[in-house]
Amino acid sequence: QVFDAGDYFGIMQVEEVDEEEEGDEEMEEELKKKPNPGNEPCFKVIVTNENGLQASNPNSIFLIDHAWTYRVEHARQQLLHAPGLLHRMANLMGIDFHGEIPDEGSIEQVLREMWKYNQTYQLSQGTAEEKVPVWYIMDEFGSRIQHSDQPSFATAPLFYMPQQIAYTILWPLRDLETGDEVTRDYAYGETDRLIRKCVLLPWLPTEVLDVNCFTPEPSDEHYQAILAENKEKLPIAINPPVYDKDKVFKVFTDIQQVLNNLTHPRFVFTDNEGEADILYNFSHFKDYRKLSEERPEVMLNQFPCENLLTVKDCMASISRRAGGPDGPRWLPRTFNLQTELPQFISYFQQRDRRGEDNHWICKPWNLARSLDTHITNSLNNIIRHRESSPKVVCKYIENPVLFHREDVGMVKFDIRYVVLLRSIKPLKLYIYDVFWLRFSNRAFSLDDLDDYEKHFTVMNYAPGVTLKQVHCEEFIPLFEKQYPEYPWTTVQANICKAFAELFQVASAKPAPLGVCDYPSSRAIYAVDLMLKWDTSRDGKRIMQPQILEVNFNPDCDRACKYHPTFFNDVFSTLFLDETDNCHVTCIV
Repeated sequence: QVFDAGDYFGIMQVEEVDEEEEGDEEMEEELKKKPNPGNEPCFKVIVTNENGLQASNPNSIFLIDHAWTYRVEHARQQLLHAPGLLHRMANLMGIDFHGEIPDEGSIEQVLREMWKYNQTYQLSQGTAEEKVPVWYIMDEFGSRIQHSDQPSFATAPLFYMPQQIAYTILWPLRDLETGDEVTRDYAYGETDRLIRKCVLLPWLPTEVLDVNCFTPEPSDEHYQAILAENKEKLPIAINPPVYDKDKVFKVFTDIQQVLNNLTHPRFVFTDNEGEADILYNFSHFKDYRKLSEERPEVMLNQFPCENLLTVKDCMASISRRAGGPDGPRWLPRTFNLQTELPQFISYFQQRDRRGEDNHWICKPWNLARSLDTHITNSLNNIIRHRESSPKVVCKYIENPVLFHREDVGMVKFDIRYVVLLRSIKPLKLYIYDVFWLRFSNRAFSLDDLDDYEKHFTVMNYAPGVTLKQVHCEEFIPLFEKQYPEYPWTTVQANICKAFAELFQVASAKPAPLGVCDYPSSRAIYAVDLMLKWDTSRDGKRIMQPQILEVNFNPDCDRACKYHPTFFNDVFSTLFLDETDNCHVTCIV
């Protein structure tokens, strides 16, 4: 509570003086390249105390207030409605804003510029929603501390529990004299020269077009590391178990939907895990080794290394086995921001030069339900998002196949198929004959990128948002009426072809480079996809499936509600190898 920073520091405004030089065209060109040249005031923070600052002095530690703390998806609303916020942010960022009432133009400018000022932290406990990264902008003092590769100070966020407030701590890294500048390293912790250049791009614009944007599949060590990080123990080789023709299987499960809906006479439930023939668990199983040694005949509802399908960065890397440098046609172009940042920036800048669409979607590796997922065409925004949590960036589908909703107009929709994986060697894959649809609530256009109801279809979880439901039997005739040249059987055949290719590449290499071929494993996944307009090799307009994600242990509530035999069909297909009278179709 001691406000003494003014005794030690001052904020200086630096005027750039233009030397009148005749014919210095190079200089002119350089100035033109700078973003909005000339109008941006440049500030510096300097040490003003006549005694300077000693790094060893325990009083040389300062707290910086946070002017604005928010989650990205709320930023626009807060700028619109929080009194004085837009005014303060515009001032801090050097944006002209004289009006009293927030206007769209100023808000857009702040939303674009804020990525030069944003810092981030996330809470380590709470619900998935509460763990979504928080962004903050330091007060005028903190925000005016400039970057240096040899910084004089360091900063770090501190959450102070008694007040439930976050501050930034500022402390000197060496002794400073009067007049020395206060700087910090905006790329703190990065040692690689190229990565530093990429991370600093929002403040030091540069081109990295010389970086090859080809992203080969990662090395075998990469997959070994993932296995180790997941603490999964691979099984030993076993012989596939053989059962009597009419055996009744004991099922141990903690999934309520299974307990409520599995009524097939050849399955009974048990509370004793030790006597079960089938383990059908909600959470991830880890020790396959022990299970394969002690109870090889016990079947279970997951495969070792299936995270190669269900985690977004892994799915993108294994999919590269099925396509050229841009990956397969059924997967949006994807970069892992942790490991492929230079390639991504090069690709982005090349598209920019060619005038191609540059809308991208940033997704965390492993959060579901569109949490912490952002659509943007701002390179700075994407580069900075890398600091919050591990993310992939995927090309946003700018030309999706839309569906006409009478009340709304042409909206985005996505399709969820339930896929049943019976075995890896040989590969045996089925789809459930019913698929599910989700629609956006507002007509699609490539703007208002933070308008959730226009760009997202996951409405089940948003409070107060209506969920549009259309059963697939109603959907098909409506779809074919809107697109008479595209019969659904053809569309679905292409979808199944994409699924088949995805699972073929996922099982093409031995574990941990592929899903493990454990004979006692079975699994059910939900695959979410969209359709986009594309051009076939012979120049025809086609609907190209785009696989968005593969979900482990999906919520089957809707399935059970409308199709009471759902789990009977699933269990019969996976554990009895009986598909007659089941609503499934074999695709591999």
